[in-house]
Amino acid sequence: MPSQDSIARLDSLRAQSRLGGGQTRIDQQHSRGKLTARERIALLLDPGSFEELDAFVVHRATDFGVADQRYLGDAVVTGYGRVEGRLVFVFSQDFTVFGGSLSEVVASKVCKVMDLAVKNGAPVIGLDDSGGARIQEGVMSLGGYGEIFLRNVMASGVVPQISVIMGPCAGGAVYSPALTDFIFMVQGTGQMYITGPDVIKAVTGEEVSHEELGGALSHASRSGVAHFAVEGEQECLRQVARLLSFLPSNNMDDPPRLKSSDDPKRLTPELSDLVPDDSNEPYDMKDVIRQIVDGGDFMEVHEMFAANIVTGFARMAGRPVGIVAQQPLFLAGVLDIDSSVKAARFVRFCDAFNVPLVTLVDVPGFMPGTAQEYGGIIRHGAKLLYAYAEATVPKVSLITRKAYGGAYDVMSSKHLRGDINYAWPGAEIAVMGADAAVNIIFREQIAKASDPEAARAALIADYREKFANPYIAAASGYVDDVFDPRFTRAKINAALDMLQNKRDTSPPKKHGNIPL
Repeated sequence: MPSQDSIARLDSLRAQSRLGGGQTRIDQQHSRGKLTARERIALLLDPGSFEELDAFVVHRATDFGVADQRYLGDAVVTGYGRVEGRLVFVFSQDFTVFGGSLSEVVASKVCKVMDLAVKNGAPVIGLDDSGGARIQEGVMSLGGYGEIFLRNVMASGVVPQISVIMGPCAGGAVYSPALTDFIFMVQGTGQMYITGPDVIKAVTGEEVSHEELGGALSHASRSGVAHFAVEGEQECLRQVARLLSFLPSNNMDDPPRLKSSDDPKRLTPELSDLVPDDSNEPYDMKDVIRQIVDGGDFMEVHEMFAANIVTGFARMAGRPVGIVAQQPLFLAGVLDIDSSVKAARFVRFCDAFNVPLVTLVDVPGFMPGTAQEYGGIIRHGAKLLYAYAEATVPKVSLITRKAYGGAYDVMSSKHLRGDINYAWPGAEIAVMGADAAVNIIFREQIAKASDPEAARAALIADYREKFANPYIAAASGYVDDVFDPRFTRAKINAALDMLQNKRDTSPPKKHGNIPL
């Protein structure tokens, strides 16, 4: 039996480790509107479920004034616990200890929980709040980053990886979150950048604030680095838990299916009049999504970035699904560089973790213009094509209004192994829109007509009837069914039920060469 002295010493050491860098620094953290590493873990995990690892390790540096500053656990709190009863591994950087800087020991603690996450098939969540590499440890801290990066790559597609940026994340440290599946950022306190404002001003002369350069809104709307920008740490961690509810624990599990009170065969009469008669008039595709998913509950991913395409998670008959949909309200739903890359990465995540894909199509084509061509729209558009062709999860698509040109092929068509492809009766599927096609094919005929506008209108109507309606594609088997919009939820749910035991494979290979 341990002596009372040994128990007392243990209790004293645990109390010391829980204080991190001390009460003064904890108070400073709170004064900045930030929670401590342990408070964040307590908010994220189910009460009482956290089991800490490596609480007594200390750094190994012996010079530069840090030898006599040893804090139990160093600058990160690591361990495992549960979120809604499901196992997760977590590391939370402690800014009260050396500014959360990464030492050799900090890196080894992070690597340990990442290795355990992969061995046990559970998600790993990183709560980032760090000033970067610990300068006093030189190459040892840099090597620590490399070890973490390697594990990010090895865990990719094996277990979900989520990064939550709750404070600074600068320099090489940004590449670990960049390698993870989803990045949450807290507005006002979370910041990411390779080089800070002072260095940028010295090198380029540009003046920019920390928030403008690397804040949550900048990365959520402009760079696309962040998938979620959330106000407040508590709400941010609640959204992390919400995201986890849609995801399997690892790539061998199916996503968690819940019992739904929403009738899977519920009619959707609201969709009958949603699409305007004028093919150029916009409508909100999110209205379609909310009508067909369980309870209208949709968790959008990358909401602020490339708004011409919508990606996110929902449930249909209790089953988690990934949704990809054009958004006619923005750029008419055209595919451009940013939307192609955004959708491609989402499709690949869903495929890696067995999440069925539901694709809603209303696409006029790829964005024209020199900026897009010089920016590599061919290469970036090919990423989305590659992602859909590679995916082996159930793939159900619905053309709500139009699918023109190569964009028709790209958006989960039969030709890219789409399983079930539907269309509404007013859908147009063609090489290009009727207006543009008639102008090219019948240019001379229109010019010679006594009433060119009347002739043009008649030719457009004839083109739509003969070439652009969904029954042409259905006659070739490229569309499996054309149905009244009222039956949309029921039809998609029936297809997903049929596909729940789907098995598909790709040729044996080390890996493909996606056009990065």
